[in-house]
Amino acid sequence: MRDKVSPMRLGVDFGTTTTAIAIVDRGNYPIVSFVNNREDTVDFIPSILALDGDHLVYGFDAEDAAREGAPHLRSFKRLLSDPSVTDTSTLRLGNHSISVLDALTGFLTYVARTVRTNSSVASVPASEKLEALVGIPAHAWSAQRFLTLEAFRRAGWDVLAMVNEPSAAGFEYTHRHAGTLNSKRTSILVYDLGGGTFDASIVSATGTLHEVLGSRGLNLVGGDDFDVILANRLAAAAGTDSGLLGDAAWERLIEDARSAKEALSPSSKFITVPVNGEPTTIPVADFYDAATPLVNATVEAMEPLLVPDASGVGQLGGDVAGLYVVGGGSQLPLVARILRARFGRRVHRSPHTAASTAIGLAIGADPEAAYTVREQLSRGVGVFRERDGGSFISFDTLLEPNTELAPGETLTIKRCYRAAHNIGYFRFVEYSSFDEAWVPRGDLQPCGEVIFPFDQSLRRSDVDLESIEVVRTEDGPLIEESYIVDEHGMVTVEITDLDTAYTIRRPLGRK
Repeated sequence: MRDKVSPMRLGVDFGTTTTAIAIVDRGNYPIVSFVNNREDTVDFIPSILALDGDHLVYGFDAEDAAREGAPHLRSFKRLLSDPSVTDTSTLRLGNHSISVLDALTGFLTYVARTVRTNSSVASVPASEKLEALVGIPAHAWSAQRFLTLEAFRRAGWDVLAMVNEPSAAGFEYTHRHAGTLNSKRTSILVYDLGGGTFDASIVSATGTLHEVLGSRGLNLVGGDDFDVILANRLAAAAGTDSGLLGDAAWERLIEDARSAKEALSPSSKFITVPVNGEPTTIPVADFYDAATPLVNATVEAMEPLLVPDASGVGQLGGDVAGLYVVGGGSQLPLVARILRARFGRRVHRSPHTAASTAIGLAIGADPEAAYTVREQLSRGVGVFRERDGGSFISFDTLLEPNTELAPGETLTIKRCYRAAHNIGYFRFVEYSSFDEAWVPRGDLQPCGEVIFPFDQSLRRSDVDLESIEVVRTEDGPLIEESYIVDEHGMVTVEITDLDTAYTIRRPLGRK
């Protein structure tokens, strides 16, 4: 039995379609099971919210409300993958406008209550903390990291740390397949296809120390997209489409398509799903033909993590022990088929694809296991600045993609200079890559802005800094910029006038 005096330690994988949890139990990491409202035992809580009258409900209760026609939102975690979402963003449900942060907090509060009262580890007193290692997509924006962490904390969880999901899967691989790692094959390529996102990471494993050597991903590709592809194929076979079906019937078709997709086995030949009440059948091969480009897109995304062979085709490097396939979206037989055709016998699929990350997180939460990971920033941070009296704008790289982060520590980068203008405009962006001229490329997203009055006379509350013209000055103050990356991968900027100690501090990714 677990020591009742110590807090319960869990690995929590808040997923796009389902949320899976594993518990630390004397060197074992069983998946926590739950009893849904139909008295079925399942290994997840559905990630769904619904409006029941004027009240928000979550999980199993939201599933029931959705079946009765209540306004609801599935895969709401996918909203966080939109780089424009911040802590002030709202979502629309029926006639209600709801704060995204409040929705996340409500769901995670429901998850905590369900763990305590209706799970395989139930009867946990309210006085006992739920300590958790929490997963986050490797390519999460700063705002997504903040919203996730803040929602867990507001919901009463004691967050030990946030770990990138592929890194957690690397823990599970090492725990389960340690025999494949040796002096020559020292790393794992984790292929994590979830419900809403795809991430891949090269993870070096030396004993219990793991180090992320590189990450790539797609923020808007996941199992949900396969559901839509299948629903479209079925609708076309029935001579209709989403517009003709209407919102309610189309959503019902997507749900039925998801269930049919999850029931597929490698030997399945046909898929039958009701469309507008009429059974419709298509060959599995038709669905796979339409879905193959999506799987190929994931392989293309992880191309920088591969090693070109003699013909220039990317393959697993000689130091890679295996390609580890995890995530709920990877349960589709087509995924393993394409990966094995490309990479051969070194493809390993987790026996718990949908819960692999949760198990890995629980391993990471176990102090006896002593697993640690050196993460990397998956996105760089840079700033656009005014130059030469505002006559042009330059870009400075502050933190490069793949900057290494030590376990549990903060990283601080400082720069010091004499200000040459009366005012400084700092427009911060996150980016995924840059070209030879150090110009940011890939998905570029603003993540914060600071207007700093170098001129002391402009530091009054009645001054509208945005209306001030940028002009060059002589003998400006000595300025220090500090960029602080915390243990969760979130960045805070601090700009200080060292002559007067006047400081502006802003966490990036928040309004």
